[in-house]
Amino acid sequence: MVFDSLLEPTHMSFFDLSPGTLVADRYRVEKPNRQGGLSTAHEVIREEDGEHFEIQCFSPGLFEGSNQAREFLAAWQPWDRVESEWVLRLRELIPIGDSALIVVTDLPRGETLRERLKRGVDFDTAEIIRLGTQVLKGLVTIHTSGLVHGDVKPSNIHVEGEGDALRAQLVDGGITPGLWEAKDLGDKTALIGTPYYAPIEQFGGESPDVQSDVYNAATVLFELLAGVLPWEGTSFLEVFQAKLDTAPPSIAKRAPGVEVDPALEQAIVGGLLADRKERYATAAEFLEKLSAQA
Repeated sequence: MVFDSLLEPTHMSFFDLSPGTLVADRYRVEKPNRQGGLSTAHEVIREEDGEHFEIQCFSPGLFEGSNQAREFLAAWQPWDRVESEWVLRLRELIPIGDSALIVVTDLPRGETLRERLKRGVDFDTAEIIRLGTQVLKGLVTIHTSGLVHGDVKPSNIHVEGEGDALRAQLVDGGITPGLWEAKDLGDKTALIGTPYYAPIEQFGGESPDVQSDVYNAATVLFELLAGVLPWEGTSFLEVFQAKLDTAPPSIAKRAPGVEVDPALEQAIVGGLLADRKERYATAAEFLEKLSAQA
């Protein structure tokens, strides 16, 4: 159920939600789950039935007044219709006062892909294709609903299991596009997203769209295959300059000694082309090419 009316103002601190705190009279905080630059997330139990969920809290400081907060809320509401096993499910929106928001979702499964990579876990080719097809299936559902994820990257992909049991799940969809809309950024502004995974057009200020989601996903898959990102660079400027090339360097150049099926590499490169007219137009097109490599 999604609420579209504001609750009474509260002085609750989103960055100090200790275990045992009751949120909106129905969710009991169990423990902190994760934290990003824009929000904090906590595992909670719903009092009425004991089910576990995650609440993600966006503080008033993120917005310049109540109008922006309301626009952000409105941008989130269509996510209620996104139903995919590969996308974290929105369950409820809880406005707090007139300038803050709590997003209630299912509890993300497993751990983030970034956490698994930091532990040194390697993925074989079959697992990478499996993970990629699941992420792309999630994106197809999102895009079919008229929405854009906006920031696909390893920290926004949760994974559990391995081999044939490997399962991926997209989280935090809609935050970047929602902020874009809420802050009335128009067609062009400073880049919002993650530069290492963003296409060149976003460096010029273009808003996230279907093709930027495709590019994000292709970057993640290249990284999983090669063990490194497609482009060298440690600064915003260096990454930007590297991405001016029409296509990324080969995996053989970026990761000497790593052997990859050329057909699989080409399937991924189709999502990494700088020219939008040459890049896959949709996640469905990318999915078809990647699935053919299984």
